[in-house]
Amino acid sequence: MATNRLGVGFVGAGFITREFHAATFERIRDADVTGVMNPTVSKAEAVADACREAGSGDPIATGDVRELVGHEDVDAVWVTSPNHTRVETVEAIVEEIQQGGADLAGIAMEKPLARTVGEAQRIVDLVEETELNHAYLENQVYMPGVDRMKELLWDSAEGAGRPYLARSAEEHAGPHSSWFWDPERQGGGVLSDMMCHSHKVNRHLLSRPGEDDLEPIAVTCDISTLKWGRDDYAAELAAEYDVDYHETPGEDYASASVFYETPEGDLVVGEATNSWCFVGSGLRITIELLGPEYSGTINTLESGTDVFFSDRAAEGAGYVVEKQAADRGKMPVLPQEGATYGYLDQNEHVVSAFRAGENAREDLRDGLDVAKLVAASYLAAERGERVDFDDADLADYVPEPARGEFAAGPAGVER
Repeated sequence: MATNRLGVGFVGAGFITREFHAATFERIRDADVTGVMNPTVSKAEAVADACREAGSGDPIATGDVRELVGHEDVDAVWVTSPNHTRVETVEAIVEEIQQGGADLAGIAMEKPLARTVGEAQRIVDLVEETELNHAYLENQVYMPGVDRMKELLWDSAEGAGRPYLARSAEEHAGPHSSWFWDPERQGGGVLSDMMCHSHKVNRHLLSRPGEDDLEPIAVTCDISTLKWGRDDYAAELAAEYDVDYHETPGEDYASASVFYETPEGDLVVGEATNSWCFVGSGLRITIELLGPEYSGTINTLESGTDVFFSDRAAEGAGYVVEKQAADRGKMPVLPQEGATYGYLDQNEHVVSAFRAGENAREDLRDGLDVAKLVAASYLAAERGERVDFDDADLADYVPEPARGEFAAGPAGVER
């Protein structure tokens, strides 16, 4: 690095970068945003302008990832670009490093790592050919509420026994961008998009603090299209995002259970439920951890702060919480939304790790493990049966929705 501060370049300037990642750097010491890349350069310029206004850096804006990583002030990259671009993006970055066009300290990649296990393995292999430190950006394991709940309940586990059930659900009314709705480009539907969160946070909570001591042994899963395959809603998607949820739908609901074995030979279970058809005041994350004599619960919509706008209000509420479905009525307020979701603590940790010349606590191999859980979940749903993890051939598996072979409605569950 040219200085003791870490210069961070973003590959992607969509919602997650704009609203959460970039905003955290207002509060992170020893790092600045020094570059933003997006194919639509105006989006990169908008994020760069916001960073300058917030005092978190004076970044360049570009449409070329090679220009970004070659810039003298960019020491590390946060890759938040769409799923279908991940492999080609990492190939370009690694090629620049190997040819001497870039000198980076680290690469951090937003969840999910890739669309398939094969693509995730390719990314890990590429990065490990270099000396790059790396991080997997899974914000929910860095949520302050998750950290504190795990600390308190595992203290009780020393006497009562380790926890045996984690439940996690992330639900909202649907994504922001067209590529999320395209099963081929995204890698599936809500399972690919959001169950990667839930599988990881469940495993994190069930694992002994400071260790990843669980062995996944089996997975069950069901996926369905409950709302967005209906005629009116499918027509809405076709008009707004140019996708056909009659012919090639993605799932908007998914439920899975992962069965793990502990080092002591006991069974513990992670339950995950995810939805793009939740109608409420905004994004809802609920997380539970249960053990022999204890339990804990998180609900991000129970913040303790609410606002109300009547029908006679001159204007609606504007932005209050991610994925809000209305601008009137009673709505919860998360005073530090990005911090609540774990983005601040996550990015502080990754910056610190890269400056120390280390991988982050969650690195790309953790992302590969999550990709395997996601793929096994899709395979279990496709087969309509429990899948033994060790016997599942996941390396070349492409989920049914991503292949364009998933049927919405009752046909999707008739085997």
